[in-house]
Amino acid sequence: MININPAIPKAKGAYIVGGSIRDLILGRIPTDYDIAVLLFPEKYASDLASCVNGHVVKIGKQNQMIYRVVSENSTFDISVIAGKTIEDDLVKRDFTVNAIGYDLSSEKIIDLFGGINDLSTKKIRMVSKEIFKKDSVRLIRAYRIAAILDFEIESETAHAIANNVKLITKAAGERIKAELFKILSCSKSYIYIHQMYETGLLFEIFPELTALQGCKQNKHHAYDVLDHSLTAFSQLEMLLNEKMFNTGAINFPIPDMDKERSALLKYSILLHDIGKPFALSVGDDENLHFFGHDIIGAEMAKQTSKRLKLSNFEADYIDFIIRNHIAALNLYNSGDKNPPSKRSLTRFFIKCGDMTPDILLHTIADINGKGNEAKGNEDFLSFASYLLKEFFSGYVVKKTGPRLITGNDLIEEFGLTPSPLFKRILSLVEESRLSNTINSRAEALLMVRDLLNNNA
Repeated sequence: MININPAIPKAKGAYIVGGSIRDLILGRIPTDYDIAVLLFPEKYASDLASCVNGHVVKIGKQNQMIYRVVSENSTFDISVIAGKTIEDDLVKRDFTVNAIGYDLSSEKIIDLFGGINDLSTKKIRMVSKEIFKKDSVRLIRAYRIAAILDFEIESETAHAIANNVKLITKAAGERIKAELFKILSCSKSYIYIHQMYETGLLFEIFPELTALQGCKQNKHHAYDVLDHSLTAFSQLEMLLNEKMFNTGAINFPIPDMDKERSALLKYSILLHDIGKPFALSVGDDENLHFFGHDIIGAEMAKQTSKRLKLSNFEADYIDFIIRNHIAALNLYNSGDKNPPSKRSLTRFFIKCGDMTPDILLHTIADINGKGNEAKGNEDFLSFASYLLKEFFSGYVVKKTGPRLITGNDLIEEFGLTPSPLFKRILSLVEESRLSNTINSRAEALLMVRDLLNNNA
């Protein structure tokens, strides 16, 4: 028995289709419904809006109009059937699990392609071999649906995807991005990202990854750059899912992240080393080096962000992670593997700000993705856990406290006017407060006087 929303009108010639009926059969309650009607979609939308206490929004062009009914808890998209019958409509759909219809009048299921059986066996199967040529975004949508439902892509469908991967370059960037980030938002996205790599689809979406394959690394790595990036992705997802980092001696909770932020972090780690092939050099000791690969990679990632039409916020997040993904390792090495000074620690936290947990989770996954069990790895992981604890128990708590002085103090006490020096003085005082170097207004004013004397 399918639990249909009783408020939906049972009109003749109206059918629930697509993912909404799929989810209903699986016992999931959809928040978005697709309804195809034979005639008068605007009237049906108006009737539905009255039943669910919603309002109608028109979307699209006149010959492809969708009437969206928005209510408090659900959204309904009403459109005309593609063809003369519901069967004509269903045959044009992408995968069997999405090509099921439900007749609202007779309350019967219409299943032309064995979609219900594929739901029971957890398979994603194409309706026909032509579906990808008709809409190339379906190449990645197959993995998105599989990831959301924890399904497997049937072998013939996977083979067809592999044969058509180049078609994805014809799809609009924003459509690819929408499907990709829905995959990355899933807790088991690595399985499907790796399958996309195996079929070659991942390289068509991110041609920047091609040069990583076969790009050897130094003695600290067991994998080439591509395998390392995929392994690091897997390690990051494991951290985010387990909520706890535990290697025996090291045990600490992982900060919570919403799906959108974790998806951005996964995206970033997939691309974090794309600059390495272009930064590769061989030292006098014959060791491989990748100086500046973080900066090169960040600049390259900007182009992927433009291509996939990411928002400014998303692009800036990815740029920051890739540009700073070795910052924690540099901090570790600068102290000769000893705990850094309070000032160095504070400068790191100020630079990374609210992104500090993201950077550290990325770095932990990056280190775990090297594929070896070197003692140095464990030492760094212990260091990273120390930084996380210091950030939450020290820096974040201290940062909520009031500043010791403000710009008004610089004006009134020292006769200064806003300038680059003005801003630098306030930053240095705040850095000293957060480092516990100074703790009172008097100490702050004395510090300013010393700074001004040194700059006189």
